[in-house]
Amino acid sequence: MLNYTEYGEAAADRPTLLIVHGLYGSGRNWGVIAKRLSDERHVVTVDMRNHGSSPHHDTHSYPEMAQDLAEVITHLGGPVDICGHSMGGKAVMMLALTRPELLRRVIVADIAPVAYGHTQQMFIDAMRGVDLSRVERRSDAEAQLADAGVERALQSFFTQSLDLPRKRWRLNLDALEAEMPKIVGWPEDVSGQFEGPTLFLSGGASEYVLPEHREPIKALFPQARFAKIPGAGHWLHAEKPREFEATLRIFLNTERSALPS
Repeated sequence: MLNYTEYGEAAADRPTLLIVHGLYGSGRNWGVIAKRLSDERHVVTVDMRNHGSSPHHDTHSYPEMAQDLAEVITHLGGPVDICGHSMGGKAVMMLALTRPELLRRVIVADIAPVAYGHTQQMFIDAMRGVDLSRVERRSDAEAQLADAGVERALQSFFTQSLDLPRKRWRLNLDALEAEMPKIVGWPEDVSGQFEGPTLFLSGGASEYVLPEHREPIKALFPQARFAKIPGAGHWLHAEKPREFEATLRIFLNTERSALPS
């Protein structure tokens, strides 16, 4: 089963909130937001397969990631509210379409149920290029990533997946590289609908959720609502954490959300 971390106590009137990170991330990336949200509900962050302290596998498809999440939710005694960012958002969408009974409310952060034309291979190359024998502190790895052209914000993000004592990455870079077409893609044979409340929350400066994506989103999530965080890019939860947190609270706690449709 996936590795997970718990914050706060169960609330009688509010289900657990499960937070699902994106590519190259881990549950620890969401620790601050999870801790803040745990003031009123039980919050759980997971490490997805091939990330963090979760098991490594040769494959990394969205049906498999959805099944991994279903196993955690069943263990927790769901149903749950769920929030997924980027790759995690696609895994959450797949879970909602295949196991809707496990979910109450769904937040998809800055991703759509479509195939994208970009790749994240350059970051795998950059991480592989780090000479771990010369790394004593995370800052040493960040400096090498900077030399490889990785922007400052992502340097810190990536090095959270470093196992310093063992001088290795906690990411299964080989599997992620081999499965990259699946990660940036979206299965063509997806069917069904999730009828529950769903929020597609995107960064105002991001191009991951475009107007032309609304039709495929609505086809799968007929109750979908849309909101943007002004000035935020794809990493909206890291760039605007307080605004992100406030939006989640409104959507999760208001029976008839005041967010625009």
